[in-house]
Amino acid sequence: MLNRFRNWFDPHETRSVGTTPDYRFSLANERTFLAWIRTGLALIAGGLAVAQFLEPLPVPHLREVLSIVPIILGAGCALRAIDHWIRCEVAMRKGEPLPPSRFPGFLALVVTMSALLGLVYVIFDAATR
Repeated sequence: MLNRFRNWFDPHETRSVGTTPDYRFSLANERTFLAWIRTGLALIAGGLAVAQFLEPLPVPHLREVLSIVPIILGAGCALRAIDHWIRCEVAMRKGEPLPPSRFPGFLALVVTMSALLGLVYVIFDAATR
């Protein structure tokens, strides 16, 4: 486990494993990493927007929960991005299958639930005005 964290900050550790893969695959892996980072940033920005612009809700502390959850998920997304990038890079260098990940499915479910809760809020808010 400690070796995995070391790989996050020391690219020489990763490059010392196996053989250099085709650069196209390494660059595709990096683009996937950057897409995950953008997703994490978007979640963090969404959580900050909820905290800043959403009026207090009838349920105590619900606004805070609705802002904290995407911020935490965004941070987790960024950590998952670097871990997955390193694992894929090492697997490519060793000629092994790429590691599977359940995180995209988890993230899709959380985003879908958030969208549905947002839809319920918008409908409820419009009906009470």
